[in-house]
Amino acid sequence: MTMQMAIELTGNVHVAMAGLGAAIGVGWIGAKAAEAVGRNPGASTKILVQSILAIAFAEAIVFYAIFLAK
Repeated sequence: MTMQMAIELTGNVHVAMAGLGAAIGVGWIGAKAAEAVGRNPGASTKILVQSILAIAFAEAIVFYAIFLAK
């Protein structure tokens, strides 16, 4: 019984760490995108598209962790 609780706790920690990493990654991507648009406003459309794709890939890590933990 104790071993089963430890296994479940380990899975929960992995999902939490994946969520934390994705949140930090999304914030970092947003900050750098805003900085890039500030430097070159003419390229805002290209920067927006690339940042949205990067954010989607960063958030996909959480879904992989949830899928693998269950």
